[in-house]
Amino acid sequence: MITETAALLTVALVLDALFGEPRALWHRLPHPAVVMGQVIAWADARYNSQDAAARGTGVTVIALMSLAALGIGAVLALLPFGEIISIILAAILIAQQSLTRHVLAVRDALGLSLPEARRALADIVGRDTAALSEAEVSRAAIESAAENFSDGVIAPAFWFLVLGLPGILLYKLVNTADSMIGHRTTRHENFGWAAAKLDDLLNYIPARISGALIATVSGHSTAWAVMRADASKHPSPNAGWPEAAMAGALDIMLAGPRRYHGQLSDHPSLNAAGRAEADRSDIAQAVTLLWKSWAAFFAAVVLLALMTA
Repeated sequence: MITETAALLTVALVLDALFGEPRALWHRLPHPAVVMGQVIAWADARYNSQDAAARGTGVTVIALMSLAALGIGAVLALLPFGEIISIILAAILIAQQSLTRHVLAVRDALGLSLPEARRALADIVGRDTAALSEAEVSRAAIESAAENFSDGVIAPAFWFLVLGLPGILLYKLVNTADSMIGHRTTRHENFGWAAAKLDDLLNYIPARISGALIATVSGHSTAWAVMRADASKHPSPNAGWPEAAMAGALDIMLAGPRRYHGQLSDHPSLNAAGRAEADRSDIAQAVTLLWKSWAAFFAAVVLLALMTA
């Protein structure tokens, strides 16, 4: 089974790398992730009571939506052109080309002006960007690149590899739910608890694969050392692995305090001994590392697919 999905995944990875997100298409049709977001928003508005029962309700909601994602994926995969549908949806839900394009947009904007760079950065991060310096913009873009390489590329590809189309639909649903309701806020701390915990579980292995890929292709032993030492310092049980590996690979400091909606969040630094003054050239190097990591992962998937040839 896994060797069969590996063959489909190789095609999907190539399609995403070559074409990314066809914007003209999504002006006419709803993106699958947008549809998932609409369903999650409806469930939040309809069932989030924000009382003592909210956690149990949230568990039920995320369980039912997860079963629906698995079921829809299984049905689509069994259709006459199920393999083609699987490849197309996997290519849509894997975001290597889109990720690197958005990160490079921040690099390019820094060449124009700091305000332009802040606006470009706001498209890919949730923190406040209005007062960030050039170095802070650069570091934030690199952090986002590393974390989203795991969330947007390796994790969906991993779950497609393991469970086929049902797996990638399940992962994307849970990851979207986590981004929307998996926050420790008054409204979502209980209702979104299940989404956050399931997202942590689904990202556990992919995050560590992502960190290992970045550390390996960097060729720097410090990337491994920083990842082992600092990954667990991150508030997320998973994001610290690719971010710490990237920090060690580029010899820069990442993470640290940042503001969300005007509130200071005192995150610890990763690779605190590294350079704090990152710049646009570091962003370009980070993107190069992402493509090298993608190539290493792609080679592993191809090798797996060829095992049945």
